[in-house]
Amino acid sequence: MSTAAPEKTTFSHVKPEDTPWRSDGLRDFFLYKDLGIEKATGGRVIAQLVKANMAPEKGTGWHRHGAEFHIVLMLKGWARFMYEDKETLVAAGDCVHQRPGIIHFLFDYSPDMEYLEVVSPADFSSVDMPASCAVPEPASW
Repeated sequence: MSTAAPEKTTFSHVKPEDTPWRSDGLRDFFLYKDLGIEKATGGRVIAQLVKANMAPEKGTGWHRHGAEFHIVLMLKGWARFMYEDKETLVAAGDCVHQRPGIIHFLFDYSPDMEYLEVVSPADFSSVDMPASCAVPEPASW
């Protein structure tokens, strides 16, 4: 049994009107909504809503994240990803666990796409990577 003091976390209750959608997140073609978890966990975890802000043109590009834990729970619509060399359709209700270091590319999504993203640590990195394979073209809106 560890004798170290547990890291401090706080109770958090965020209502939809408490935090605005913002456009200054990782991708300019998405909007982001903070759910208060980063502050409540002292930066150990981030939970945010992510939604489409404009039609897919170039997608995210091939990348990986410096994260210990990363899930995407699709709330509305759909998104098409390449996970290494496998195309994956993630539709409303689907949950994806992106294992640490997996190389991926979100290349297409519906106009109503919205997902919950939970990542640890909150200040995870995104690192551009060489292409694993060819990527299909996104559909037109």
